[in-house]
Amino acid sequence: MKNKILILGASGFIGNKIYKELLPYFDVYGTYATSSPELEENQVMFSFQIEKDSIADLLNHIQPNFIISCLRGESNLQIKKHKAIIEHVSRTKYCKIIYLSTVNVFDAKEKYPSYENDVLSAKSDYGKMKHTIEKIISKLPKSKYLILRLPIVLGVNSPRIKQLKEASKNKSEFEIYPNLIISVTSAAKLVQQVHYIINKNLSGIFHLASNNIIHHAELFEEITKKLKLQNIIFKQIYFSEHDTYLAILPKYNPLPKNYQITIEEVIENCTLKEEITSLK
Repeated sequence: MKNKILILGASGFIGNKIYKELLPYFDVYGTYATSSPELEENQVMFSFQIEKDSIADLLNHIQPNFIISCLRGESNLQIKKHKAIIEHVSRTKYCKIIYLSTVNVFDAKEKYPSYENDVLSAKSDYGKMKHTIEKIISKLPKSKYLILRLPIVLGVNSPRIKQLKEASKNKSEFEIYPNLIISVTSAAKLVQQVHYIINKNLSGIFHLASNNIIHHAELFEEITKKLKLQNIIFKQIYFSEHDTYLAILPKYNPLPKNYQITIEEVIENCTLKEEITSLK
């Protein structure tokens, strides 16, 4: 019998990429917040409004083996929904949560990159919210959860690349941070990694990021050059006089070499005509 997977937030950029990758191989269901005729006609997609709908009712109806959380919404509501998810996972024998977290759980550190076992240190509201949810999830037995921390996720149709192309088209501003050092990944590699993690039934904390780092400004200037975009007004923003880090790197839980990625490969992926997301 195929594993049953529920993707919370399956209509978003990352959630939808994961949905399309896993659909041929598993019994996949998803949720969406904004309705459309296509989504309403899809028998495995469910409307879910974080403000009013019961996550417990949805989980009891679908009874998934894996819950992939890409949920978005107001912080207190996200925390409340994830508490309900954890309750369901803890009392369901064959159920695991895969939580997509973020580099921002380390956004107060600034002086160096962060690894899987580092103590969390967030200063932004977003980072603090993700930190709180990670803390709730980590109370489960390790075999019952995966925390996947993500850096900036790029790709042909990613929000930031679309914004870059729009800036070129409209001769408008695009913000870059010359003193910010980051890691990145591509949507194509991310979905392959998620697929592999599910197949191997892995657990714990993973940093699904490039093996190397780059200045934010350099990254987007290089992508602009590769895409042959013109007329972009790069607005340089400095938070300090020295380099700061908003970067995660894999160290203690590295995936096999063919599931790893470099900055150079991310840049190359952003310049493809189409994203290739099928598992090799």
